[in-house]
Amino acid sequence: MPSGLIALALGGFGIGLTEFLIAGLLPQVASSFAVSEAAAGWLISGYALSVAIGAIALTAATARLPRKEVLVGLVALFVIGNLLSAIAPSYPVMLLGRIVAALCHGSFFGIGSLVARSLVAPERKSRAVAVMFAGLTLANVLGVPFGALVGERWGWRAAFWAVTAIGVLALAGIVALVPRDAAETGPRSDLRDQFRAFRSWQVWLTLTATALGYGGMFGAFSYIAYTFTEVGGFSSADVAWLLMVYGVGLVVGNLIGGRAADHDRDRALVLALLGLTVTLTVFGLVAANATASVILVFLMGLTGFASVPGMITRVTDFAHGAALAASANVSASNIGNALGAWLGGLAITAGLGYTAPLYVGAGITLVSVIVMAVAAHLARSPAQQTDHFV
Repeated sequence: MPSGLIALALGGFGIGLTEFLIAGLLPQVASSFAVSEAAAGWLISGYALSVAIGAIALTAATARLPRKEVLVGLVALFVIGNLLSAIAPSYPVMLLGRIVAALCHGSFFGIGSLVARSLVAPERKSRAVAVMFAGLTLANVLGVPFGALVGERWGWRAAFWAVTAIGVLALAGIVALVPRDAAETGPRSDLRDQFRAFRSWQVWLTLTATALGYGGMFGAFSYIAYTFTEVGGFSSADVAWLLMVYGVGLVVGNLIGGRAADHDRDRALVLALLGLTVTLTVFGLVAANATASVILVFLMGLTGFASVPGMITRVTDFAHGAALAASANVSASNIGNALGAWLGGLAITAGLGYTAPLYVGAGITLVSVIVMAVAAHLARSPAQQTDHFV
């Protein structure tokens, strides 16, 4: 495994921690700044919005710059944002720190995935992307408990100081371990070339499948705590370890998905999305059974993240290596998250119960299966394949 991949994974781990740890710190932060829970919630929603915007804006702005230098700048931005959060004297400064840290998120994973695949042989590119994303999935497992533990013992600011230190280590690792020549593998292009990649049907189909796949998983995940406590009979204290089971599923699914995508990518993607559809449907049917719920929340993480490495390499292949398309994939996933959570919330508000988000998620993911199947068919059928709109 190239050492540069470890540096990229460490950067992904730090960025993932920043995204997830705040959930366990919101009560402390709200109390510290004397703001309402709703206002404190903007530290999460504002971050997500900034990820979607920053992924496109920063990647477009840096399209002609060397990728290694761009990654270094993005991680430096991440360090500055978390430092602002750690020393914030007021809530607006804290929110600013979250926004600054979030701006680098999408571009880092978009550009970083291109660098990661350039560090290995072509037949191992999806696995390389999976290694990079392993940092993010591990952060999903550890983020909330890490934030809660550090915050409880040393205060919420200590958690952001710790993430800042991780960012500094990742920055040093990328500078020292990511070779400049590998980071520059592939065609250099200006912004017009980057946008030209979006003339491809396959790019748009892949982005759509990504948004719907994420939307299905997070539509269910957003309300999973209510499913556990109100349907499964678990206590509130059980939710933390159940979420860790889900996180372990993410880690396993990411690694399996990367390996499977290197063998037969489109088949692996269709099967992963179909597996998620079946998992969410069965989960809804047996959510009252505690043992089944533990197994299915693990499978939900596994099947939900198994498509991620393949989707990243697929969109960048059809975009001919355009970094903007890779970052757009991250934006698509965040748009899907918002869509899924909104639709799941509507189902609960309509009085359909706390298993309803699971069925909503299954429905969204089923559409993703159809989109991915169409994309795969067009990609392998010479008679119907159309690489560009014009």
